[in-house]
Amino acid sequence: MRDYNVPSIPDLVWKKPSYFIAFGFGSGAVPIAPGTFGTLMAIPFYLALRLLPNTLYLMILVILSIASMWLCNKISEEIGIDDHQGMCLDEFIGFFVTMYAAPVGAIWILWGFILFRIFDIWKPWPIKQLDENVKGGFGMIFDDILAGIYAFIILHLLHWLF
Repeated sequence: MRDYNVPSIPDLVWKKPSYFIAFGFGSGAVPIAPGTFGTLMAIPFYLALRLLPNTLYLMILVILSIASMWLCNKISEEIGIDDHQGMCLDEFIGFFVTMYAAPVGAIWILWGFILFRIFDIWKPWPIKQLDENVKGGFGMIFDDILAGIYAFIILHLLHWLF
């Protein structure tokens, strides 16, 4: 049975590249836990980014963050839904923040994934307040950047300790 409280995925996800990108390269169309699937979809992109020097990685991350804010704002306005749950480009940015200068290895990717999802779902202060009060593309992306920063700190502490 369909849950009518959940906004449908616009057909344009499969027809327009801008929608496809904003909806996490299609991962946001998954009917259950689109944010989790969006984060999973971010992993191959991270594997390509991690080959870059840290300075270039960071520069690209800033550019992607700004471009994502613009794109998510544009698509939200077009579909008339602020922060559609299927628009999971923000999970990509948050995961990229988490994994900045991360140690190499599958275990660290797994830890980064888990930590980012915890902070993105839990939304500790000030993430929850930002999520509730800042709308548009900036709010959509920036709360995930903060979740990524929290996860980044814990990930690097784990690496330092172990």
